[in-house]
Amino acid sequence: MKTDIELQYYFDPFCGWCYASAPALAGLAENFLGQLRMLPSGLFVGGRPISSIADHAWRNDQRIQALTGQRFSEEYLQNVLLAPNGVFDSGPATRALTALGEHDALLEPRFLHAIQIARYLKGRDTSNLQEVATVAVQVAAEHDIELTAETFAERLRNDSALGERTLERIEDTQRQMNTLGIRGVPQLVARINGEAHVLSSEALYHGPAHLAAALDELCADA
Repeated sequence: MKTDIELQYYFDPFCGWCYASAPALAGLAENFLGQLRMLPSGLFVGGRPISSIADHAWRNDQRIQALTGQRFSEEYLQNVLLAPNGVFDSGPATRALTALGEHDALLEPRFLHAIQIARYLKGRDTSNLQEVATVAVQVAAEHDIELTAETFAERLRNDSALGERTLERIEDTQRQMNTLGIRGVPQLVARINGEAHVLSSEALYHGPAHLAAALDELCADA
């Protein structure tokens, strides 16, 4: 019998551990075209002063870097975490991911990685609508979709229907997490022949080959 598989990736664009799983996610996006679903959890949606979480975030990020090798730059520390009057809000990035996905779902994992690189390596403020729009337009252009940063930023700011669809998507993600009894992100769920299998988060932190082996084992047992 042919194995039917759908992969559900639960994440937030500002989750450092999701950034740690970026190489594994890239492998999924390449090898499971059309079978990967991106489920934003809304974990960090909603503006708050970045100063309230900066120390905790940097300590956690350094731990992630030590354990997984994913780098967090000095530019990120200085320009994002220590920015005067900085805001911590993954809402714009989550709306942008949803908007790009309505052009082509394959753009979603690519945009997530691009926004992580912009934030954690290049030190760009990805709570800022204009910064998010700039990254989104670059990702779209790489796939022959022409958008302008100004128009896209305006849409992120004022398109209430996009905001509602993004909220509905987050709420659906949270319902599914509750049903599966999973907490926190990232999480990967493999639905194999309709049955849900929650993979250990550890499988996401050791690169695409390690994750592929874990998925092969699941499929063999299904």
